Amino acid sequence: MIFEPSWWLRGQHLQSILPSFPGRRPFVERRAASMLAVSQEHLLDCGDGVRLQAFHSPASSPNPDKRPTLVVLLHGWEGSAQSLYVLSLAQSLHEQGFDVVRLNLRDHGDTHHLNRDLFHSCRLGEVVGAIKEIQSRFVKDRLVLAGFSLGGNFMLRVAAQAQQADLRIHRALGISPVLDPAVTLDALERGALLYRWYFVRKWSRSLRRKQQAWPGQFDLDELMASQDLRRMTRELVLSHAGYPRVEDYFAGYAITGDRLAGLVVPSTLVTALDDPIIPAADLARIAQPPALKIITTETGGHCGFFESFTGPGWIDRLVLTEIDP
Repeated sequence: MIFEPSWWLRGQHLQSILPSFPGRRPFVERRAASMLAVSQEHLLDCGDGVRLQAFHSPASSPNPDKRPTLVVLLHGWEGSAQSLYVLSLAQSLHEQGFDVVRLNLRDHGDTHHLNRDLFHSCRLGEVVGAIKEIQSRFVKDRLVLAGFSLGGNFMLRVAAQAQQADLRIHRALGISPVLDPAVTLDALERGALLYRWYFVRKWSRSLRRKQQAWPGQFDLDELMASQDLRRMTRELVLSHAGYPRVEDYFAGYAITGDRLAGLVVPSTLVTALDDPIIPAADLARIAQPPALKIITTETGGHCGFFESFTGPGWIDRLVLTEIDP
């Protein structure tokens, strides 16, 4: 499938802003109404006392021509199960007869009260635990994982651990996934001020909610004080994530190098060459086992791939195609 947006949608920044642009919410939620109407909240036991929130929308009209399939969707950093890009894809899948689960990472959405310790991107074990619980509770036949940005990074890492975790994954998809977080932070610092402002604002708001949910347990004022992504990341890593160096933390969730070398689950990585947040040059540093398919587009920005303002978008159609190639 070739992504060819209208001329006015070709800008990398416009494509990157649209996924979370508030003006789209009425259109997306209206289209997703049937999926949201049957959505049920679940708290998943992820092991070690960790609970993650998920929303399950069972297929209203299963497709008799396809095997029963459940798709787990995972948002990006400081997104949630209610993010517009998640809702859009969830509805596209649901109306085609798929069961859908929208999963929230720790401290995302309205979940800051569920677990005491702070979220960080190396908490892979609890996401694996959540997928195992979903597999046990809801999967009748096939399990598919799909994630956006940091969520795409998580889903590809989960897929790489499928055999040792006894996960029976039919396919995994990472859409604009974080490749090397050190390079991503550099790109954010060099790039448009808008992105830094957006993530600092969202992260600071999340940290305030965490502090309010656990009064007296945290002093996050210093973490929030700098309003600088690099300084905030350093404070998180050294004071709350248990890593001696920021470099060790970044290496803990990078998917460059040999991280995906043992991947056996059929997986698809989709990214745009003009992504302003995830430099596509890092694709050359990823192991490419036979199970991994990489799709690049000339334009599309970060998690964009929009052909119209209201959607559904090209990425929704691509995911449907990749599930049953």
